[in-house]
Amino acid sequence: MRPFSAPQLNPATETGWRRRWFDIIYRHDSRPSRNFDLILVVAIIASILVVMIDSVQHLHAEWSTGLYILEWAFTIIFTAEYLLRLAVVKRPLRYAVSIWGIIDLLSILPAYLSLFIPGAQSLLVVRALRILRVFRILKLTRYIEESGVLMTSLWRSRRKVLVFLFTVITITIIAGALMYVIEGPEHGFSNIPASMYWAVVTMATVGFGDIVPQTVLGRFVTSVLILIGYSIIAVPTGIYTAELASTMREAELAARRDARGCPHCGLEGHEPDARHCRRCGGELPDAFNH
Repeated sequence: MRPFSAPQLNPATETGWRRRWFDIIYRHDSRPSRNFDLILVVAIIASILVVMIDSVQHLHAEWSTGLYILEWAFTIIFTAEYLLRLAVVKRPLRYAVSIWGIIDLLSILPAYLSLFIPGAQSLLVVRALRILRVFRILKLTRYIEESGVLMTSLWRSRRKVLVFLFTVITITIIAGALMYVIEGPEHGFSNIPASMYWAVVTMATVGFGDIVPQTVLGRFVTSVLILIGYSIIAVPTGIYTAELASTMREAELAARRDARGCPHCGLEGHEPDARHCRRCGGELPDAFNH
């Protein structure tokens, strides 16, 4: 099972508003469903930006009231969405314990925890995990044939590379928020954007040394990020190389098909392993001799 695959869910009812909302939320083959997902992704990104801006001291001092209202507005929206997702399915627990259900719950819990635990609100950037929903909006379409094998391979690997880039961005956001909570301004992690800068530098294994973690937990997070950094170049390179090899094999097979014309009736485009013409039944020449 894929880690981010949606659980198999059934509608709570076959008619009525619950069925209509089930189709909108869980089916992704209609315009209302895609619009719902698009609005949700925009709201997630906007809420993350609000949390980041709120962590910048001078911006917080200037816009604290507005940012507070916006954050709770987003929290109410996401809470309503979470409850709606549970209400329209036949077995709510199946969604609640799925990876998406857990992420949805984690995205709203920090706001309520912040009422009792100072600093918990910064962990609202866990909502970045929900940006992965954007890939359900994008429909798989036929790859556009480019004139060059390299461009075709790059185009074909774009989705895997984008998933990887979104994963790196997500790790950067969450690591920045964690270090902001763990280390704090007294150790140079003055806000979440500054902490994200540190995370990028650490994963790139550059290490300028302008921001250095002082706590044991902070150094542990640093060690994990350094190990992750080694995969940043290797993973997309491997993805592209595999796609390039596949594209080259397809081009070779296409060339063999084009070369295998029937000497009896002239029909072209036979499969590489075909022995006889599909039109006249005549024997075909060996493709490997071309």
